[in-house]
Amino acid sequence: MKKHWNEIQPIDHYTVGTHGMLQEYDRKIITFLYQPLIGTVCYSLYMSLWGEVEENRLWSTDSTHYHLMNVLSVNLQDVYEARMKLEGIGLLKVYEKRDDEDRRFLYELQPPLSPQEFFHDGMLNVYLYRKIGRTHYLRLKKFFTDASADKNQYSDITRSFQDVFTSEPINFLHHDANVDSETGSGEQYMKYGKNDGLALDEIDFDFQLLLAGLSESMVPRKAFTPKVKETVLKLSYLYGIDPLQMKNIVLSSLDADDTIDIEMLRKTARDWYGMQTGDQLPDLTTRVETKKAVERDQPLSQEEELIDYLETTSPKDVLSDISNGGSPSKADLQAVEEVLMSQKLPIGVMNVLIQYVLLKTDMKLTKGYMEKIASHWSRKKVTSASEAMILAKSEHKQYLEWAEGKKETKSNRRRKPIRTEKLPDWFKEDGTAEESDTTAEGYDFEAEKKKLEEELKNFRK
Repeated sequence: MKKHWNEIQPIDHYTVGTHGMLQEYDRKIITFLYQPLIGTVCYSLYMSLWGEVEENRLWSTDSTHYHLMNVLSVNLQDVYEARMKLEGIGLLKVYEKRDDEDRRFLYELQPPLSPQEFFHDGMLNVYLYRKIGRTHYLRLKKFFTDASADKNQYSDITRSFQDVFTSEPINFLHHDANVDSETGSGEQYMKYGKNDGLALDEIDFDFQLLLAGLSESMVPRKAFTPKVKETVLKLSYLYGIDPLQMKNIVLSSLDADDTIDIEMLRKTARDWYGMQTGDQLPDLTTRVETKKAVERDQPLSQEEELIDYLETTSPKDVLSDISNGGSPSKADLQAVEEVLMSQKLPIGVMNVLIQYVLLKTDMKLTKGYMEKIASHWSRKKVTSASEAMILAKSEHKQYLEWAEGKKETKSNRRRKPIRTEKLPDWFKEDGTAEESDTTAEGYDFEAEKKKLEEELKNFRK
């Protein structure tokens, strides 16, 4: 899977739309049925995007992901992972447009499944049952149902249109109502949308192998209706059933008319899975979470841990960590935002810049100095935290001159010793280690270094 910073940046713009008008009832469905499966960050992202679309409208105004990070108080990686969960569970469609170096997104919110569709989905209802347990599951089912009237005891006496109305000819109709009813270019009528269900790829299941095995048993091909194929896909993904095992399950679900009974198909698949696992239901996890679990089994080196921290943490959190958890000032956040937006630096590069500038200017976030270095890195097309570190080391003397606000000539550069500066821990490599041990104005760099290392260690825990 690609790193999130290759897929999305804080400066990327997005516009939110809805696939038809969302209703207040949809909010209840997402809150009680979807939220246990997708988590609070993902739920908050959906609701925040929904909130950007004005009432009785279909599209929002333009925003940046940096704004979204601030609204949700999470870093860019959390935004990206939450977005992927919404895509996977069928609540969001994403469209991308690239124009030179600019990138824009359209986020189209999808309405949730209706309660009836959700509780009969075959996958989502099983995951929800596994997540919240039988008692609360039945309580939710009761919440989304109501008593029904037995219409068979009544006679339908509803009158038709023709029984009530009549049409009379009018001679002075000057316009064609059908033509005038058409929408113009780029317009659409307001309407309620419908969720198409989970989008499952057939690439993970070999239908040809299944059909080849069933041909011996003379199962008619017409029995595999679109609904049956969709159910087979869901069951194979849900219970991990391969085509050869699915063959026997399908055979057990045939009725007297050689059609496949979907309810029997689902029950047979559940029974098969229960025999394999001892009646345990499957749980829903994301590929991102699985990948993180694997990575945790392989300890990162100190440098890899630092780079991972810089690449996956928002500038706001980096400033907060340097301040021992204190909230960064409004002026500092505004300075970071303006530099980030104007120079279009990736998130990891921006974090390296913040560390470097703070530790070289006695923990003062000087906007002009930061902007000058950011402009240089932007022209150099620096795209990652590690590249930014290397460039900062190689251009250290030049950046020191910028900090002092002077341009030295060759002659006085020989006579004037270069003042040593406080440097971030990643800067102390090769020949720079000795230089950075001695600090100006009695600043204890070693103490500051240990302090930052301890903060980073606590943060990673």
